Amino acid sequence: MQLHRLYLNGAWAAPAEPLDVINPATGQAFARVATCRREDVRRALEAAEAAWPAWRALTGKQRGAYLLRLAEILQRRSEEIARTITLENGKPLAQSRGEVAMAIDHIRWFAAEAERAYGRIVPPQAAGKRHMVVRSPIGVVSAIAPWNFPLVLAMRKVAPALAAGCPVILKPASATPVCAVQFAEAVHEAQLPPGVFQLVVGPSNEIGAEFLENPICRKITFTGSTEVGRRLIAGAGRFLTKLSLELGGHAPVLVFDDADFDLAVEGTLIAKFRNTGQSCIAANRIYVQRTIADPFIAALVERTRALRVGNGLDEGVEIGPLIHRAALEQALAHIEEARAHGARVLCGSKRWAGSETGFFLEPTLLADVPADALCMREETFAPVAPVCVFDTDDEAVAQANATRYGLAAYAFTNDLSRVWRLAETLEAGTIGINDTVPATSQCPFGGLKESGWGRELGIEGLDAFLETKHISIRIKA
Repeated sequence: MQLHRLYLNGAWAAPAEPLDVINPATGQAFARVATCRREDVRRALEAAEAAWPAWRALTGKQRGAYLLRLAEILQRRSEEIARTITLENGKPLAQSRGEVAMAIDHIRWFAAEAERAYGRIVPPQAAGKRHMVVRSPIGVVSAIAPWNFPLVLAMRKVAPALAAGCPVILKPASATPVCAVQFAEAVHEAQLPPGVFQLVVGPSNEIGAEFLENPICRKITFTGSTEVGRRLIAGAGRFLTKLSLELGGHAPVLVFDDADFDLAVEGTLIAKFRNTGQSCIAANRIYVQRTIADPFIAALVERTRALRVGNGLDEGVEIGPLIHRAALEQALAHIEEARAHGARVLCGSKRWAGSETGFFLEPTLLADVPADALCMREETFAPVAPVCVFDTDDEAVAQANATRYGLAAYAFTNDLSRVWRLAETLEAGTIGINDTVPATSQCPFGGLKESGWGRELGIEGLDAFLETKHISIRIKA
């Protein structure tokens, strides 16, 4: 079994006991990755601080050229990396290929944005003064990426930070570190200066504590649960470490009776079951207008039952395993809790019988689920969704907004006036109208309410790693 090393200050190292990386489709380890101790993280921060002056002194065009070189290397290795993502995450290979393609697109976008960290000249109010506003890199950045989209969500942090002139230390999830190692290999091949990008793997508590308690770290950018986000907020107070947080979600799908019926069925399937439901923007609640509820639900159940479950490396698989046994058990617990509250199972609800060792769940739809059931209140990171019925627009919006989360929302309608009302009243950072794959490199992504702080992607993605300075100059008349 291959042992993958960490990338620290431009060199490969294996400072501590390696961890096994488990293929969730088989329950067996397929690789090992070295880990690090807290003192190794401290040294990585010191190396990043030493690398910062030279990296920030490069022009945006020069930093962009490094990023473009990285993108070319990843493009060349895209199939290999996609297979790695499927091995460690479990998602179908076609979806892993899409993730790699999107990650490369993010890098290319920020390679171009590196030249656009614009300031401005401000007209003076007093004679003899001139004012400038300039942008400068924030400093050493620690990036913490999740397991569900291990490469693309890492690139939403690493690429803009590097483009802005900030050295980055990436901590991937311990469940999915191998694609991060492959990215580090691309960094090494692209010959980024030592210390500009580093990779650490190991205990989250130790690594996170060093990020929070070491003043070298100027910013932490994190994707993960709201619970962990709260702990980062509490810990950031010591040095007022800046945070970007992309946290939990509980996205609704609203299907109105004027929608394109087939588009709405297929779009709802994508919103719910992409990545086996393990997405922060996955549809966790499906609301259908009563006038079309019976035929729509029947069509949705039929399509859900037809989804092919299996190992993500197998041709045609649409639903892979959950990430680990605990995730499978939690999903089953959500289903049983809903049933205990009176919910009806429309399809699924059981562990998939096609594998004795993998962590598979049948795609599941529930009806008659009360509002206080766990799956109506908490994020179900699994192929499970309740289907509910509504009558009026106001009722639909009220039900959609009845959550402490606000990351994404979806709606299917062809009424332009309703589109505008939904855009203005739905409480979500991203709203897809007749579109359940709305994320794109050039537009901001982030949440409202308890779904996070700040934005990734778009011009806002670069702003997140820049400080704003005002320079006032007195001149002679």
